[in-house]
Amino acid sequence: MTTTTLAVLVPLLPFLGAAAGLLLGRRAPGLVRPLAVLPTLTALLLAVVVAVRQGGGAGGGTASLDAATELTPTGSVPIELALHIDGFAALVAVLVGLVASCVQIYSTGYLREDPRYPSYAALVSLFTSAMLLVVYSGDLMVLLVGWEIMGICSYFLVGHYWETPEARAASLKAFLVTKLGDVPFLIGLFALAADTGSFRITTILTKVADGGLDHPTLIALLLLAGVAGKSAQFPLHTWLPDAMAGPTPVSALIHAATMVAAGVYFVARLLPVFAASAAALVVLAVMAAVTMAGSALAALAQDDIKRVLAYSTIGQLGYMTGALAVGDRGAAVFHLLSHGAFKALLFLAAGVIIHAAGTNSLAAMSRMKGLRDRIPDAYWTMTVALLALAAIPPFSGFFSKEAVLGAAEHTATGHAGSAPTAAGWIVLVAGLLTALLTAAYATRLWLLAFHGSGTEAPDHGKQPVTMTAVLWVLAVPSLAFGLTVGALPDWFDGHALTPTLTTSVLGTGMALVGALVTYGAWRHTTALAARVPLGAVAADPDADGGVVEAEAIASHAPAYGDVASAQDPADPGRLLLGPLHRHAAVGFHLDAVYATLFVRPVRASADLVRFLDREVVETYVRGAGAVPRRLGAAVRRAQTGNVQTYLSALLAGAVVLAVAAVLVATAGA
Repeated sequence: MTTTTLAVLVPLLPFLGAAAGLLLGRRAPGLVRPLAVLPTLTALLLAVVVAVRQGGGAGGGTASLDAATELTPTGSVPIELALHIDGFAALVAVLVGLVASCVQIYSTGYLREDPRYPSYAALVSLFTSAMLLVVYSGDLMVLLVGWEIMGICSYFLVGHYWETPEARAASLKAFLVTKLGDVPFLIGLFALAADTGSFRITTILTKVADGGLDHPTLIALLLLAGVAGKSAQFPLHTWLPDAMAGPTPVSALIHAATMVAAGVYFVARLLPVFAASAAALVVLAVMAAVTMAGSALAALAQDDIKRVLAYSTIGQLGYMTGALAVGDRGAAVFHLLSHGAFKALLFLAAGVIIHAAGTNSLAAMSRMKGLRDRIPDAYWTMTVALLALAAIPPFSGFFSKEAVLGAAEHTATGHAGSAPTAAGWIVLVAGLLTALLTAAYATRLWLLAFHGSGTEAPDHGKQPVTMTAVLWVLAVPSLAFGLTVGALPDWFDGHALTPTLTTSVLGTGMALVGALVTYGAWRHTTALAARVPLGAVAADPDADGGVVEAEAIASHAPAYGDVASAQDPADPGRLLLGPLHRHAAVGFHLDAVYATLFVRPVRASADLVRFLDREVVETYVRGAGAVPRRLGAAVRRAQTGNVQTYLSALLAGAVVLAVAAVLVATAGA
């Protein structure tokens, strides 16, 4: 079978699995789980075969795979069903297949009692298919199809627990905020096609290399709006923390391999378009810096374990966009791959923790002892993932994050001519600060979740092997993927990704400082934990993970209140942030700012339009109907059916007309 055929099957198989799951889910429930797992797992194996055939490892890698067929004549810019598979695409497709397969297997245990599991599994397969289409697509219009399918899948999956108001609001917010970025994104795609005369990625890159863009800055900024929405970058990042109202496996899929990774991957694939404008690169660097530092501060103040990880994802995506801002897409995709493994592991382990603790509150977990003994698989694998997140050597996150910092340092010192030095300094300083904060919130999460004291943690029994096995599968790349740093340049652009001494010492030093300071603060505050009572913990020992999580989401606010104002001196994050905590806990009030600037004016305008429609327009409409109706009623009263009445009226009318005629004649004389 040719490589092209295999590549076509990679996104096609999950799509067929989704279609079959939707059609047969209720008629043949025994087929739901095989239809969820087997197509995705097969797509992973085929993606590995494609990567082996098309990857690097032979001096500079092999030529990219390009194939296309025109869908339909458009009369101007053609739209083609095209493949463009290079080293980037091959490895990202393997990541998508791996994480999606782990999520599907994990979900068979986590949501085993969920009545909506058939539709859930089908949507996850469709989500996977859409991301694989984005990865392999060689035509921007076809890529846009996958891009938008992911948006609607996220809407349904984030709102899976639609019984809770949090899930309903989160799904709507995710859809609207990402669509807000997609509008200028679509305009940017059309502008790019107008300048280059094609939607084909290879043709566009050739035209850009020849200086064929007439409006590079405008196009780059329009496209960045869509990337900011999809990849949850400032200022369109606010949907991602709220999206934690969805099931934990969905969070793992969105954060590790689909949706948010799509924006970073898009910029990496079309980086020459953005590099054609120095202003766009500086804007991207500023966006990355604000995203990195702000999300790390917010993560340090969150009480919900999944919201900590959500803000962590935003920050790590900031590292990736920072690498792109300094013109090194190899470092960006390297961190994308590394982050995908350990972030999927973090979320899936968090699902086990929520199931075991019966709550998603870190403050409640800090008052439970023995939690790590109840879930040793989650404890050890999450420890590995947190060390990778904190970029501690030799875990994978160290190598990929140092590749980003090394690229930023290289640009800042003027050794890279493709990006402004200002972008390099912005990314480097923000990256080092974020390294400290990342280690701080990772240490805080680990200490609060696993080293609490107080009452015994609830015993929910042993988790299904489908949930614990995938944790160890993902722990392997989280630990060892960094060792491939020497071979990856052959898959990418050939630029070295090995850590440099300066940034390695600075980055690791900042991480160790952040971890040690947080540990010291925790030792100071842990003695206060038992003195501060909290609300009830929603524990249901007989339920599966999905039911426990839904209960935890619904009971979090009533039980624990507003984390921004709740007095919890046992939290080391509150001690470290001081007065900044109450602002960081609510995302620095960005939602309130948006509500003031956009939501309230729109609602006020809608209320005004409704008032004008009901009280003004409808008044005229009702009046236009009421006047003839009343005139008709008056005329109808004269129709009595009495002939004598009619003759009397006729005689009276004739008399009146005669008198009037006489008066007129007299007046004329």
